[in-house]
Amino acid sequence: MAKKAKRPTDANQLAKSIVDEATGGEPISQDQAKSIAAQLGRLGGLKGGKARAKVLSAKRRSEIAKKAAAARWHKNKYT
Repeated sequence: MAKKAKRPTDANQLAKSIVDEATGGEPISQDQAKSIAAQLGRLGGLKGGKARAKVLSAKRRSEIAKKAAAARWHKNKYT
């Protein structure tokens, strides 16, 4: 007689395992989930700067750049 697989005690993990059983979905490992999330985050990051620059006016981009340069060159490290 085969042993029954233990169900997780955490409510969120239990709910996910029930949905996976009901839909017949293959559970993915945490490493795969992290990899997918990293790829999606990178994709958004690659698009974000160019899209933002396209929307901003030249004057506003200049203001942002000046503020960034001032922050980089600020002498007092402890304020």
